[in-house]
Amino acid sequence: MEELLVSKVFLFPKLLPARRFLPLSACLPEDIPSRTADHGPEPPVRKPPKGSSQLNRWSRARAIRSGRRLDGPTFRKMTAPSFPSPPPPPSSSSTSSLNQLDENPQSISDAFQDDGVMAAAKPIYMVSDGTGWTAEHSVNAALGQFENCLVDRICPVNTHLFSGVEDMERLMEVIKQAAKEGALLLYTLADPSMAESAEHACNLWGVPSADILRPTTEAIAAHLGVPPSGIPRGAPGRKAPLTEEYFRRIEAIDFTIKQDDGAQPQNLNRAHIILVGVSRTGKTPLSIYLAQKGYKVANVPIVMGVELPKTLFEINQEKVFGLTINPVVLQSIRKARAKSLGFDSEMRSNYSEMDHVRGELEYANRIFMQNPVWPVIEVTGKAIEETAAVVARIYHDRKQKCLMPRISKRY
Repeated sequence: MEELLVSKVFLFPKLLPARRFLPLSACLPEDIPSRTADHGPEPPVRKPPKGSSQLNRWSRARAIRSGRRLDGPTFRKMTAPSFPSPPPPPSSSSTSSLNQLDENPQSISDAFQDDGVMAAAKPIYMVSDGTGWTAEHSVNAALGQFENCLVDRICPVNTHLFSGVEDMERLMEVIKQAAKEGALLLYTLADPSMAESAEHACNLWGVPSADILRPTTEAIAAHLGVPPSGIPRGAPGRKAPLTEEYFRRIEAIDFTIKQDDGAQPQNLNRAHIILVGVSRTGKTPLSIYLAQKGYKVANVPIVMGVELPKTLFEINQEKVFGLTINPVVLQSIRKARAKSLGFDSEMRSNYSEMDHVRGELEYANRIFMQNPVWPVIEVTGKAIEETAAVVARIYHDRKQKCLMPRISKRY
C-alpha cells in the first residue's frame, strides 16, 4: 500500500520569499511562484501591521488553523506587509551560489529575515500506522495554543501527515527526510517495536520527536493492569464488528437530517437535543456534528413574524438550547451567504441589513427570556467542536440530575 501524505500550510499570503521549497519526493505542495522582478525604484518597506480587531484576529486564526490561505482583499490588506521589489535576475556569477543553496537543506532558513517580517515555515511531520486521525487532531489542538504567534508574529508552520506507515523501511525513509528538512516528528505507532525504532532513529539523526500515543497507552495499561495489544486499529486481524453503538449513530444522523430547519415538528419529542436560533447561527453544522456523536438533534429557526411550533413548548424544556451570536459577525456571514447565492445589490433584501439583523437577535433574546430553562450559548468565536462540547456537557449534567441554574446563561 502506497504511503499517503497530507500536507497543510499555516502561513500568511505573500510572506514567503521568491524561491523554491525543499523537495519532499513528489508529495509536497507545488512550488510557490516567484514574484515578477521590478527594475524601477524600490518602494520603502512598511512596518508590519500592529494588530487587528478581535473579530478579524479570530477569523484569521481560524483560517490558519484550518489550513486555508487568506486570499480575501480585506485580510490581504490587513495582514500582508509591503515588501521591496525583488532584485534583478542574478548574473551568471551568482547562479552557482543559488544552486548550491537549493542543494543544501540546512541553509534554507538563512534566506529568511530575522526581524519578524518573514520567517521560515517550521515543518512538523505526523506519522501514523493507521488513518492519522489521532495525530492530526492532537497537533491541531496543540497549534491552537500558538494562535498569537501564527497570526501576529507571523511564524508559518507546515504540517505533513504520513498515514499507513506499517513497515520499518518506510518509517526510516520518513525520519531521514525529517532530518534533512529539520522537522519535528510526532508519531502514533501502536506497535511498541516500531515506536522504539522511531525513537532511536530520531535520537541518532538528531530529529526532535515525541510519541503522542505511548504516554496515554502506558497510563491506561497501568490503571487496568493489562498490557496493550500493540496492534494498530487498521490491522487485518483486528476488524471491529458493527456494534449497537454504530447503528445508534447511523440512526441519529438519519433523524437529524430529516429534522433540519424546523422540518417535521411533530417529531421534536423524539430528539435528544433541540437547537433554536436565528438564521446562520450554525444550527445545521452543529446538529450534524452532534449526530455523529450519537445524539438525535433537531433545529428550529427563529424568524420574525413566524411563530415557533407549539410542540416546542410541549416537550421536555431541558432538551432545548438557544444559540446567539454577535450582530456584526452575523451580518458578515449573511452577506457572504447572499453573495454565494448570486444576489446583487438590486436583489438584496433586508436579510443582511444591520437593522434587520439586530431586530432578529433582539426578537430571539425576548424568546429566550420567556423560557429561562433554555441555556443560551454564545457561538461568536467558537468552533463547532467547542459549542458541541458545551451542549453535550449541559445535556449530560441535566440527564444525570446534576444541579444546574434554571436561568438563561451565556457560555
